[in-house]
Order: sequence, then structure tokens, then C-alpha cells
Amino acid sequence: MAPSSKRRFVFLTLPNYSFIALSSAVEALRMANRVTKQDVYAWTLVSLDGNPVAASNGLSLSPTVSIENMGPADIVFVCGGVNVEQTVTPALVATLRWLSQRHIALGSLCTGGYVLARAGLLDKYKAVIHWENMSSLQEQFPHVICSDQLFAIDRDRYTCTGGIAPLDLMLTIIKGHLGRDISPMISEQFILDRIRNDQDRQHVPLQARVGLFHENLIEAAALMEANIEEPLSLDEVAALVGVSRRQIERLFKRYVGEVPTKYYLDMRLRKARGLLLQTAMSVMEVAVACGFQSPPHFSKCYRNMFGYTPSAERQNSRNNAMAQPDLLPAAGAPAPAAKITI
Repeated sequence: MAPSSKRRFVFLTLPNYSFIALSSAVEALRMANRVTKQDVYAWTLVSLDGNPVAASNGLSLSPTVSIENMGPADIVFVCGGVNVEQTVTPALVATLRWLSQRHIALGSLCTGGYVLARAGLLDKYKAVIHWENMSSLQEQFPHVICSDQLFAIDRDRYTCTGGIAPLDLMLTIIKGHLGRDISPMISEQFILDRIRNDQDRQHVPLQARVGLFHENLIEAAALMEANIEEPLSLDEVAALVGVSRRQIERLFKRYVGEVPTKYYLDMRLRKARGLLLQTAMSVMEVAVACGFQSPPHFSKCYRNMFGYTPSAERQNSRNNAMAQPDLLPAAGAPAPAAKITI
């Protein structure tokens, strides 16, 4: 492993940002330096005025410098959290547009994608955001290609959901930069069972998708989730909820956008994917655990949803020998001067 140059990450902290999202990203870089025994990555925390910003848990981090003094950067991540709408100011939008005009790659953690969208910097880009903000992002910014992935890398945009998903994003970036051997070493240090990729989806609770006023729909989905190994028929679900089958079908088609049988099947297949990639259960055992009595039927449904058969999915996960291309801007690409003026 011989990286061409040190890579520099800047994290722009906004009021009430997600502490766990930021720390997950930074810790991946720190551990990369440790396991490689090289100073491969550097990171800087910045704010617009240079003062430490309080996270949603009330803590603030030092050192924090002003964005004018951030120095060179390969990627600038906007770190958002709760009430992100209140953090958007003309000065912040102008700063982000200035960085984009100078061909600096931009990213976001948790709800930071909302800020990039407000600045017009995610138009025609695939982008992700924490599931609580997904609906509003889709409605307010129709030119953004919204996804429910854990993270998305689209050209010079690196958007990520919240929680510990930034750790997976950084491990993917590190893999592209340093090769496939380093990320597993980092995940072992963090006792991480599996490095998730951009094909993994964040689970969006149905209640968050349809609101609080559709109790029958939410109850039906809860029954499905509680009965994965021995799936209920749609008639049984309707009877337990206390409505007709036809009404359940209408609710799902109107508020979820798909028939309930498709929703239930996808739920079982997502469960199956987690078991395949995170346990040593055989494919047959996974199929049975997720309500599939016929292995060929399971394989066909799985391939239709994920593009691979269950066996191929597991094999790809275990033996992903093809190194990914460098996911960071190429060395020598335009970068900001050591000091910038907005």
C-alpha cells in the first residue's frame, strides 16, 4: 500500500449536528492512519466563524477553525443534525457555492444533504439523507435524485445518512484509496461485523413514510414484520387488523405506492440479505427463516430484487477481490489554496 498523497477531509459543523455521524467518519480516518502506520489522512473541523459548534448532544469539539482557514481539502462534508432547516443562511449557501465553483468535492453527513440541496448543489445528483428528512427532501427538491441507500457517491458528491453509516462510507472511500486490505483491518478494530456498501438501504419505518394517522396501515405492517418466518396471508392480516382485504390493498397502494404482498415480500428479502451477509447460516436456512419453503423460488425472488442469487451475493461479499477505483478526487486535481477568502 503506497498512497500517492495525504488526503485531507474538512467537516463543516452546523448547529445541533449529529455527533455520532461526525465521530464515525473521523474515527475511520484515524484508524486508517493507525493500522497503516502512516499519516495517510488529515481532518479539520470548521465552522463559518471559527467557533466550536454545539452538537445535538450539547457537546462541542476543539480545535475548530474558521472555514477561511481550513487549508487544502479533498472533500468538504456538511455535518447536519436536528432542525437543519434553521441552520441555512445566505452566508452558508454562498460558502458552499464558492467551494463548488472551485471544483472542491462536497459531501454531507446525516441531514447535511438538505443544506447542499438548498444551495442547488445536488441537482441531478443521486443523494441520500437521514430517513426522517427523506420525504421533505423529495418534495422540496424535485431535481435531486433521492435514494434510500445508506450512502451515495455520485461524481464529486458524497452524501450519507446518519448514525454510524458515515463509518461505512469512509471505509468504502478508504478501500478505493488504499486497496481492499485496509478497510477490513479497520472494521476489526471497531468490532464491526460487516462493512456495508452503497447497495445497503436504510430502514425507513412505515410510520415515517405515511404519518401518524393511518393506524390500520401501520398495524398491518407491524404484523408483517412480526411474522417473517411464517408469513401471514393478506386475508389473515386484514382480519387481525379488523378491516377488509380490499381496504388493506387500497391503503398500501395509496400511501406506500405498492401492493401489500410486494411490500411484505421485500421486507422478507431484506431480512434474508442481512442474514446472508451477517451470519454463517446456509442459504437454505436463510430461506426458511424468511418464509421461503422453495429454494428456487427464494433464489428467483432474491435475484429480482438485488440482481444476484443468494449464493452469488454471499460469494461477492466474501471474495470481493476486485479493488475499487479511487473514490477521491485524483491527486493533482484542483484544490483550494492554503487560505481562502469568501
